[in-house]
Amino acid sequence: MSKSVFVLGMIAIAASAQTVAPQRVLSGVEARSPRFKQLSRQIWENPETGWNTPKSAAALKDELRAAGFRITENVAGIPAAFTAEWGSGQPVIGIIGEYDALPGLSQDAVPERKPRVEGAPGHGCGHNLFGTASALAAVAVKDQLEAAKLGGTIRFYGTPYEEGGAGKVYMIRAGAFKDAAAVLAWHPWDSNSADDNSWLANIKAYVRFRGKAAHAAGAPEAGRSALHAVEIMAHAVNLMREHVPQETRMHYIITKGGAAANIVPDFAEVEMIARHPDQKTLASIWERVLNCAQAGALATGTTVEIETGSAYTNMMRNSVLRDLIDKNLRITGGVTYTPEEAEFAEKVRASVGGQSLPPLDIASKILPPRTQLSSVSTDVGDVSWVVPTGHLLAATLPPGVPLHSWQSTACVGTEIGRKGMMVAAKTLALTAMDLFANPSLVSQARAEYDRNMAGKKYQSLIPEGKKPPVEERH
Repeated sequence: MSKSVFVLGMIAIAASAQTVAPQRVLSGVEARSPRFKQLSRQIWENPETGWNTPKSAAALKDELRAAGFRITENVAGIPAAFTAEWGSGQPVIGIIGEYDALPGLSQDAVPERKPRVEGAPGHGCGHNLFGTASALAAVAVKDQLEAAKLGGTIRFYGTPYEEGGAGKVYMIRAGAFKDAAAVLAWHPWDSNSADDNSWLANIKAYVRFRGKAAHAAGAPEAGRSALHAVEIMAHAVNLMREHVPQETRMHYIITKGGAAANIVPDFAEVEMIARHPDQKTLASIWERVLNCAQAGALATGTTVEIETGSAYTNMMRNSVLRDLIDKNLRITGGVTYTPEEAEFAEKVRASVGGQSLPPLDIASKILPPRTQLSSVSTDVGDVSWVVPTGHLLAATLPPGVPLHSWQSTACVGTEIGRKGMMVAAKTLALTAMDLFANPSLVSQARAEYDRNMAGKKYQSLIPEGKKPPVEERH
């Protein structure tokens, strides 16, 4: 959307601007909470991974459709990607929802390790709460817009495969965010705060080596080991760790290492991820990682092919939206545990071990905006490069409990997680209503975005023209 069109849209609705009482918004969210809490548990009980999340997406679409939202399916050619919107005209305020789970983190809602299904996926990152809280906020905002007769469009973004697939990048390329005035998002965490850090840009690739099979004992000289190529690459990457910026993260798994020990492996594959707070620096580090792969092939007489799987951009900050979120978090307040929930939380925290844990009552507080760099990544970062984006963290986990763990899966299936979900939903709804009721806030957020983007251009490290690999294994 051009700047002139954006400004005209703001002028057109300025006359209808009015204030919506925060307590009215909070009461509206609370009134709809029983159904959405149930929905979060439903998605938790049916975890789906990768691009293949039809049940989770359908549950959210059904709820939004029933609330009067118009659904656009199959966004960017991804079956589980969709948008849902209500209203018309500017401003278009978006709220992002995610709903994919993680492999291998199945866990019952109990404070000791107990998979619901051994080896199955689980919501170890709390996306069952993420998508549901965002949908609840969108519906509550629709209720308030309708009652106050405010103009504009509330849009929910159903975004698949955040956990390694970069689904939002393909949605950006399909134009799903081009007319949005501002976008809001959140993430499950172990504390409550507006988010003001850049997160990490990342890139993932599948590196495949092909060699020559032979009898490992009878004719090893006739073989060329693809596994040895992987080992040389991995060793070279590990030596690199001493010579990259300290914020860098590099990690990998060997997804295929051979068929049998007595056969020289003629095929091996490693899934490799590198991260850094700055995408340009990451690109230079990644070039060195690829050279390590080439070295492995050269040293072993094998060949190598590299397929980029996904890439995320670091977050573009927006202090206008950050401060608005911080204000509304303080109106909403944090999480208070019952004695039973506190007992559950302490048992889960005890199982983490090996570290000094923050006080349990941190979950009840609103911390200052988070500026400490998070050594993790999100494709919300890509969205922040194309539209002003605000982000918050909500305490769906007891303080000190890490994401991507069985402990996290357990907590987000309980009322502990759902209480944090409500903090997020209320804060998102309050913030969206501020943007609808006060067009100058939208203009200020856009002005800061324009300043931050001066001389910059959004460019994903996913190759142009790459289709969403919806059949990719995960």
